[in-house]
Amino acid sequence: MYKPYINSQVVTTKLNLFEIFYSILKDRNEKEANDVLGEYALCIVDYSKEIIAEAAKFRLLHKKRDLSMTDCIGYITAKRFKIKFLTGDKELKDYSNVEFVK
Repeated sequence: MYKPYINSQVVTTKLNLFEIFYSILKDRNEKEANDVLGEYALCIVDYSKEIIAEAAKFRLLHKKRDLSMTDCIGYITAKRFKIKFLTGDKELKDYSNVEFVK
């Protein structure tokens, strides 16, 4: 599902990497999860208190969609970096700056 992006530069937060690790651990195995964790740990960017505030406001504004805190922070971080937010979460599918992958 994410194969077309394999050669793209990756930017992620610790929260998003947690979700990726958890998903691989649940669906595959611990070795693959650790391999991905090791590979993408170098791609982690920190987020500021301003991003936290903006993400919380975004989540509140769209509370009917039941967006996760992790996705809101990742989405706002991507906007700040002026890059696409890659997600398989259908709740974010129709937002600007989102690349929906399933």
